[in-house]
Amino acid sequence: MTAEILSRIQFAFTVSFHILFPAFTIGLSGFLVFFEIMWLKTKKKTYLDLYQFWSKLFALGFGMGVVSGIVLAFEIGTNFNGFTKSTGNVLGPLLAYEVLTAFFLEAGFLGIMLFGLNKVGKGLHLTATTLVAIGTCISAFWIIAVNSWMQAPSGFILKDGVFFTDRWMDVIFSPTFAYRLTHVIVASYVTAAFVLIAVSSYYLLRNRFESFAKTGLRVGLVFAALLAPAQLIIGDFHGLVTLEKQPMKVAAMEGRWDTMAGAPLILFGIPDQKAEKNHFEISIPKGASYLLTHNINGVVHGLKDVSPADRPYMALVFYSFRIMVGCGIVMVLMSLYGAVLLLRRKDLSRHRVFLRLSQYTLPLGFLATLSGWYVAELGRQPWLVYGLLRTKDSISPLPQQAVMISLMLFVTVYSILLLCFLIYSAKLIRKGPGGDLPHMPVDNPMSVRTPQGV
Repeated sequence: MTAEILSRIQFAFTVSFHILFPAFTIGLSGFLVFFEIMWLKTKKKTYLDLYQFWSKLFALGFGMGVVSGIVLAFEIGTNFNGFTKSTGNVLGPLLAYEVLTAFFLEAGFLGIMLFGLNKVGKGLHLTATTLVAIGTCISAFWIIAVNSWMQAPSGFILKDGVFFTDRWMDVIFSPTFAYRLTHVIVASYVTAAFVLIAVSSYYLLRNRFESFAKTGLRVGLVFAALLAPAQLIIGDFHGLVTLEKQPMKVAAMEGRWDTMAGAPLILFGIPDQKAEKNHFEISIPKGASYLLTHNINGVVHGLKDVSPADRPYMALVFYSFRIMVGCGIVMVLMSLYGAVLLLRRKDLSRHRVFLRLSQYTLPLGFLATLSGWYVAELGRQPWLVYGLLRTKDSISPLPQQAVMISLMLFVTVYSILLLCFLIYSAKLIRKGPGGDLPHMPVDNPMSVRTPQGV
């Protein structure tokens, strides 16, 4: 456990904690816009209840995301000063743009969105909600721009180990950027949709808040049925560009050691990094070549194409990729199952099997997001800037003991924070809509009181 390994574990732990909240709030903010638009259009109290209830969970998740995200900026400087010295000229401005555009936009209108429902006009309040939702997407835009440049750097000049910007548009819109940004945004909406589905199913199984739950379930299913299958297609395009720019990452994802034509698709195996082979392998003949090259006899590269020092650790990438794909397939099947019931005009509250299964899908979006992030980051190793800057050359010269102590403190504090978040979220869900957020009278839709409970 060197200082390098401990620093990497610490950053992986803190960013894994942080990513859970944007993965939820980016998508949930879009649902809040939808609920408010539908309430203003239809004047149905159910949509107002949905907006008020989910805005509380949004506020909770947004706050947790901000607190945990600020830490990451300091951590990069303290633990990876070699990285900041080399890439600061290129990536520093992108991170500043994220603050100047997204964070200020969210901070400026979040208060109006959460506390201004009875203090400003309905048009201004909808504008505030919409701008917060847009702000979350802008934040994702800049963060993905940074990470995509690290995955496939472009638009730079390298002098004496320091990166300088040559073409800003190429820096921002690096070769993998569009695919990664779309993949992340859609993943967030799918994650939020399945949380909405699971909570609504929970209420219907207990015969509580029937109108509220039925509407929420229908909305979640429609979005999930459209976006979950689309995510598989987006992922395929993303995989193709990754194959072109980072073939060793794809080799690790596929469990491929040797380059071959007509490569089989490995469904399961136990990768052995030292022996450079897989144990107990189960595969589909020529499946990998067809999926990756769209040709059953296409050539697929293996990790042996590069020296052992330039290879990612296959097992972590291999299993993470299968967890991500597995979660995605389950979500697609569940969304299509629900969509069929909706198209057949079935009363979903009577389909107890579907409702019970739906409750177990709540964590799938988060698991898919985390495992997908592990694939992206672990598959890039041993590079921080792919092919140009190694991780070991980016680590700060810190004492091993100091990194260990900070890691233990992070684990302790973040575990307490996560436990508090889960307990309070569960309390809000058990309580349901209403409570300390008074409902609007049906005959006077704009007389709602300030949501004091957020």
